Amino acid sequence: MRERGPLGDFLYARRSRLRPADVGLKDYGDRRRVAGLRREELALLAGVSASYYTRLEQGQSVGASPEILDAVARALCLGEAERRHLHDLADAGRRRTPVRRPKPERVGVSTLHLLSTLESVPALVSGRRTDVLAWNRLGHALFAAHTSPSGPERAAERPNLARMLFLDPHTRELYADWQTKAEAVVENLRMVAGRYPDDTLLTSLIGELTVKSSEFAAMWTDHRVQPCAFASYEMRHPLVGTLTVTQQSLRLPPEEDQHLVLAVTEPGSPSQEAIALLGQATTAYASAPAASSAPAHPRS
Repeated sequence: MRERGPLGDFLYARRSRLRPADVGLKDYGDRRRVAGLRREELALLAGVSASYYTRLEQGQSVGASPEILDAVARALCLGEAERRHLHDLADAGRRRTPVRRPKPERVGVSTLHLLSTLESVPALVSGRRTDVLAWNRLGHALFAAHTSPSGPERAAERPNLARMLFLDPHTRELYADWQTKAEAVVENLRMVAGRYPDDTLLTSLIGELTVKSSEFAAMWTDHRVQPCAFASYEMRHPLVGTLTVTQQSLRLPPEEDQHLVLAVTEPGSPSQEAIALLGQATTAYASAPAASSAPAHPRS
């Protein structure tokens, strides 16, 4: 059987989650033999022929116009991030570019200067594949104190936020609601994968996580997409205890695939006091010799 491909898989997943009542169609209850909408129903809502939509979902048509894709997106009740993802998948299906090893990601001098000025806020710079490209002292202390602070300086040993979240028990314990955080990371990673289908390092990361984490594999097949831009999380830090931070991800022009991730706390709150305490602790230990040179991410 011919594989649907990324575009077809996404369309099928989204169609399977829609019920007739969601789009104003009659629901025949137990007599329905398919999950979600039928292809014919979706085609009718999108204003295309059933045969055309079937070819699109089966990966046999790569020439869909932006107008048709938008019509399908409306029929599927997609959000803005999902609509953009649909277009990215269609564009990737039309491209036939040679696969090259991606260039190493580097942080600009101006970004490093910006990071150094953020002394009271945990911050890091995340790359396209969620590699930590740089962090300040508080960023390292909050997100990965059990790893080497110099990890981002060595490209081959850079901590990877997605890998640590799913494969590192220390990072997993940081989040009181690990499930919500993990889903957000996967949804963002899938959106990036749709934009860069030829990124071999990204493909390798996804393959590794799929094999090593059944939870990641289940979330990945869900085909949900959403950028990680703004979210609040309760964290359980081994040094300063429980605190609530709002993680904000800000795109860094001109490197649109790099983001400055900030962990902001409410002014005057116990969480802000916890961050201040963490800052005092890291300052006290800054001049002390490193106790260990733990790897930036777990080895297998």
